[in-house]
Amino acid sequence: MLAFEQIIMEIDPLKPIEKLKLIDEILHSLHQPNPDMDKIWAKEAEERIEAYEKGKMNSIPAEEVFHKFNK
Repeated sequence: MLAFEQIIMEIDPLKPIEKLKLIDEILHSLHQPNPDMDKIWAKEAEERIEAYEKGKMNSIPAEEVFHKFNK
């Protein structure tokens, strides 16, 4: 039996909360911090904040955004 198939068989009887914890651990193991990417996103965030504060960028209320995706 392949290791993957064996893992799937062991996961099946787990409680939903245990499966969610497992998913979280797997996602955490995949995340490899990238300082360069973090710097790029920080710069982007600062530029967006500045544009918003100067009135160059509009905002959308969170309720409106969530409603759009919860249809």
